[in-house]
Amino acid sequence: MRRFPIREGRPFPLGATWDGLGVNFALFSAHATKVELCLFDLNGERELERIELPEYTDEVWHGYLRDARPGTVYGYRVHGPYEPDAGHRFNPNKLLIDPYAKTLVGKLKWSDAIFGYKIGAPDKDLSFDDRDSAAFVPKGRVIDPAFTWGNERRPMVPWEQSIIYETHVRGFTKMYKHIPPEFRGTFSGLGDGRVVEYLRRLGVTSIELLPVHAFVDDGYLIERKLANYWGYNTIAFFAPEPRYMATPFANEFKEMVNHLHAAGLEVILDVVYNHTAEGNEAGPTLSFKGIDNASYYRLLPDQKRYYINDTGTGNTLNLSHQRVLQMVADSLRYWATEMHVDGFRFDLATILAREPYGFDEGGGFLDACRQDPVLSSVKLIAEPWDIGPGGYQVGQFPPGWAEWNDKYRDTVRAFWKGDEGQVADLARRITGSADLFNKRGRKPWASVNFITAHDGYTLNDLVSYNDKHNEANGEDNRDGHSNNLSWNHGVEGPTNDPEILALRHRQRRNFLATLLLSLGTPMVLAGDELGRTQGGNNNTYAQDNEVNWLNWESVGDDGRQLLDFVRRLIAIRKSYPILHRGRFLTGQYNEELDVKDVTWLTPDATEMTEEQWDNGVTKCFGMVLDGRAQATGIKRRGSDATLLVIMNGHHDVVNFKLPEVTEGKRWKRLVDTNLPSTTETPQFEFGHLYQVTGRSLLLFVLENGGEGLPSDDVGTTLDVPRGTDPS
Repeated sequence: MRRFPIREGRPFPLGATWDGLGVNFALFSAHATKVELCLFDLNGERELERIELPEYTDEVWHGYLRDARPGTVYGYRVHGPYEPDAGHRFNPNKLLIDPYAKTLVGKLKWSDAIFGYKIGAPDKDLSFDDRDSAAFVPKGRVIDPAFTWGNERRPMVPWEQSIIYETHVRGFTKMYKHIPPEFRGTFSGLGDGRVVEYLRRLGVTSIELLPVHAFVDDGYLIERKLANYWGYNTIAFFAPEPRYMATPFANEFKEMVNHLHAAGLEVILDVVYNHTAEGNEAGPTLSFKGIDNASYYRLLPDQKRYYINDTGTGNTLNLSHQRVLQMVADSLRYWATEMHVDGFRFDLATILAREPYGFDEGGGFLDACRQDPVLSSVKLIAEPWDIGPGGYQVGQFPPGWAEWNDKYRDTVRAFWKGDEGQVADLARRITGSADLFNKRGRKPWASVNFITAHDGYTLNDLVSYNDKHNEANGEDNRDGHSNNLSWNHGVEGPTNDPEILALRHRQRRNFLATLLLSLGTPMVLAGDELGRTQGGNNNTYAQDNEVNWLNWESVGDDGRQLLDFVRRLIAIRKSYPILHRGRFLTGQYNEELDVKDVTWLTPDATEMTEEQWDNGVTKCFGMVLDGRAQATGIKRRGSDATLLVIMNGHHDVVNFKLPEVTEGKRWKRLVDTNLPSTTETPQFEFGHLYQVTGRSLLLFVLENGGEGLPSDDVGTTLDVPRGTDPS
């Protein structure tokens, strides 16, 4: 006897939607012949009933269950042709996850039954497997989206004032012992008041989370007793990852966002819309492949049995299809409107802008974002490359987008490593990479500057290892990048040599100071401010363990000193708008103001010549940012400050003559990376020969340039959350 009477319902919205009386189910499939809704018990272990969706409208199968409620667990079985050569892989024996599921129940269990074909068959994926996969795949759960946001207000941090902090939900709090064990490594843990206060006092503005959409562990990783830690293997674009949830309720994510917003912190999600966890023709049938393979994926035009693999993961989502594009846009709007997310960083974003003929900055997805009233109002960040044809597109995304700038990363690394011929390119990078972004009204913030990110070395390892050490990944150290522009400074890995340690510590400060004093949007990797190490592993995607988890208990005096240094740098950046100005620096002479906005100096305080720019051995230079050229429009504190930055990539001391900028003033030193713990701000006369330590960076401000730093923002120790109350 049928438990729930089925009605025709509506073809929209897609997914399972509770309206207070029942649940409407709607699933897109252009090529299916029949769709069955399968209902399960609350744990998703026992199938209770199969109900054929009664209506098919505009390629959407739909039905309405009058008495269904939030908490209903469900999946789909989709009937249609199994013709791999024609691009169709329907198999009703395989239970399928609703692409619009808002919460998942259960965990994927790798079994031969989850494949649509017979494992080991002579024809491989051309064969047909009739085993039931329901016991092995996650199911969807209907949710009640109601949530009381209270007085929550989005921070709406202006782009030019943004400072991004890239972190991982699980890794950031998994070893934080001051919160209950069941909350560590979850959304609840990241929303804990002590953790939020640490982030607030650090001074960053925007927390960028590695993927939180529901994903699965790769079969080959499970065989090695590893896991997909980073999460770039999405299977459900609307559901939060269950392993990050301390409760069974999706509202846990909203609670975390509410706490972060209350502290003025934005939430940005790293999202993966370029591929799914179903792999290529040899992969499992979990959702899209069994719902409508020919629509959801890009297939080889002349061999539709095979997938276009611009992602390197086996498949590529077909955003040229209007329903697939709709799913991605619906997902983004859901996280922006229902979950109150402030922005997105798009993994392999070039793929999203690729049409069948190639990359097109006027393609469907980018056009959809530009015209959408929701998506056009949140932060959009592109990782502007993939492995497909024409895949490297740094600087080519349209206005309104920011982009990860790997040219910044590589140039800054090479300079501080001591490579020759870097000064001219470094000057471009630290002033916003105008050669890449100064067009069509784009601003310096479009360049997301970073030294390190989740993919690669931590900052500590960047200055401690010449070579990658990825043996723990089980791939004989073949994985990960080999050209890291890193330098161990004399010893590979940990050492007790005081001279090497001193140089490594200074180099860490050099990198962080360069990052936070550069024009553009800085992105700091979580834990770099504490000296976190991954033991030389530069590809920790599979390490869900202490290799990746931030060990708060192990932070020593050096880590605390570095933390105070970073906090001071962030306070300086915020105090002097010239460091995050909304216009590119040109170096052109302003006759009306009798000043240049930026002047490049040699150590003898003369302007750099073309010959000196082209001289490969030039490694020490100065940059004067003249505040008189910046003070336009509404005046902000420090907006007319004049700053002097000196960068010495040479291995030895360089005597640098402090330039004369205007009469009756002196230079006040704010930063010297050779003096890590000092908060003193001594003053120096024009013409003073300052002994700039080898491989160091200095920052000066004219003694009465602006109003200086607020006293409560610098010179105080920022506590590290540990096993005791950090009050």
